Amino acid sequence: MAKKIWVIEDDKDIRDTIVYVLEEQGYEVVSSEDSKILKTIDKQTPDMILMDNWLTEWKSDANGQQLSKQLKSNPATSHIPIVIISAVSNIKEIAEAGMANGYLRKPFDLTDLTDIVLKHLK
Repeated sequence: MAKKIWVIEDDKDIRDTIVYVLEEQGYEVVSSEDSKILKTIDKQTPDMILMDNWLTEWKSDANGQQLSKQLKSNPATSHIPIVIISAVSNIKEIAEAGMANGYLRKPFDLTDLTDIVLKHLK
């Protein structure tokens, strides 16, 4: 059975590219332009989450770092590998503060994308 990866990214072009690359690698990919998908995590648990740090979902003040920390602090979801995606220069510190398993700096090489997924989905 294919591993399920959630891609939470508000930029449609980036989201579509990530989805295409991961589906070509044989993963089952569920994508979302905002973090509302996280409300369904107890019904359809992903094997991994790739999440943009800055989501332009104005109904929520939470960013990827805060959402990651919430998921990692919850015993029911703490085992799910989370990779934060961002173009900011301090992405490493943001990922660490969010307790994420890793980070991917935009713009990224497609090889970097597949490498980080393979690293965290063994």
